[in-house]
Amino acid sequence: MPRPFRFGVNLLTPAPAAEWRATCRRAEELGYDVLLVPDHLGMPAPFPALVAAAEATERPRVGTFVLNAGFWNPALLAREVATTDALTGGRLELGLGTGYVRAEHETAGLPWGSPGERVSHLRRTVEELDRLLGSEDHRPRPVQRPRVPLLIGAGGDRMLRLTARHADIAAFTGARAVPGSTTGELLPVTAEELDERVALYRRVAADRAEPAELNLLIQHVAVTRDPEAALRPFLPHVPHLTLEQVLALPVVLAGTEEEITERVLALRERYGFSYLTVLEPAMEAFAPVMAGLRGR
Repeated sequence: MPRPFRFGVNLLTPAPAAEWRATCRRAEELGYDVLLVPDHLGMPAPFPALVAAAEATERPRVGTFVLNAGFWNPALLAREVATTDALTGGRLELGLGTGYVRAEHETAGLPWGSPGERVSHLRRTVEELDRLLGSEDHRPRPVQRPRVPLLIGAGGDRMLRLTARHADIAAFTGARAVPGSTTGELLPVTAEELDERVALYRRVAADRAEPAELNLLIQHVAVTRDPEAALRPFLPHVPHLTLEQVLALPVVLAGTEEEITERVLALRERYGFSYLTVLEPAMEAFAPVMAGLRGR
């Protein structure tokens, strides 16, 4: 049997308390299962934002999507994770990644390092979090045992192996960094490229006792009877792709509600993605699709 769907929304916009609470309550009303916050300069600070999200809502879980491990010292991060899990009543899901925006590290006065160094730092962070939060002596203590669920955002070979070993949720960005970009510019991967990435993950995760939940971050949602017109403004951002190729991208959902529903079902069938995350601008548009997928 396929794994049941879960849906998250990544909340990107800083807001005063009342507005933030209203956005979180609206996401809950629409049926989202997880309220998520990224880890970028200029966006909400993750942990206080998640505590406020949990206070404003009753049902959804809350999570980071994803923390930039290069911003964090493991011991200080363990304190944040445990405190946030306690203050949210055990609703936290911890998402981690290596970070991909060099300019943010430079602004923060933090080392950027090579890709290998960033992956190694993430591995050490995961292992240290397991050690610290798994200890009965650690204070504060998280609510969830044996640990807060861990999501890792991955794409490269080393990251997929790390994810297979440690993560409860394997998150695929469906994009890759533009070589030489310091601002985090990303290019979407094709369906065939994503096939290869997921296949590699499945090979390196074959000996897991429990299969991980697979997540995909959707970059663009357009509920419309004219998807070509809706996506035409998107084309300058992907000049190497034709309109037909953009329509086929796994991270793009464009069409009527019925067509998008079938696309999401196909993503689960082809890749195993049962947990989809949309960005805040698509929160309202995607909600009817999400409702139609419940129980399927």
